Amino acid sequence: MKRGYKIYLFRHGETTFNRDGRFTGFKDAKLTESGKRQARKIAKELKNKKFQVAIHTRLARSKDTLRPVLRFHPECKLILQDDRMIERSYGKLEGKKHSTIIKKYGSMQYDNWHRGYEVKDRPPKGECFADVEERVKAFIKDLKKFMKKNKVNVAISAHGNSIRLFRKIMERASKKSVVKWFIPYDKVFEYSV
Repeated sequence: MKRGYKIYLFRHGETTFNRDGRFTGFKDAKLTESGKRQARKIAKELKNKKFQVAIHTRLARSKDTLRPVLRFHPECKLILQDDRMIERSYGKLEGKKHSTIIKKYGSMQYDNWHRGYEVKDRPPKGECFADVEERVKAFIKDLKKFMKKNKVNVAISAHGNSIRLFRKIMERASKKSVVKWFIPYDKVFEYSV
């Protein structure tokens, strides 16, 4: 009988930039008190699951959300960093308030930069969803091979936009759905490989 391996994927908790309506991207924003509570909620949700490997990105919010989760998982012997699951780069918009960008460029341009899928929608010096999808697709391909070879379940502490594209690939969702999704701070997405 073939055994399936599990992926437990979750978004980092709310950050100060999320709370304040700022483009975060590769900026290293810290978790708010609410974000820390959300991380503890994820930890409780995963308490009775088993995984041997955990993955985070280089950003503190990803690591800080994973930390309380790991307290319940002595079986997790390997912690990896993989920046293919990092947040989407907003380039020159990073650190700027959403309201400032809307005021300066208009809501239509803001929407294109904020939820734009295609290359034409890239924010200045940033990424569009299609760019993120390429790196997430490569990550998933490598992850599946790794999981099957090592016979492990994996927990991934990632970011809203990388999760959005991970879900698109794993759930075979449409671009139209992807741009409408909100990725909650306290939900675990579970997949079998």
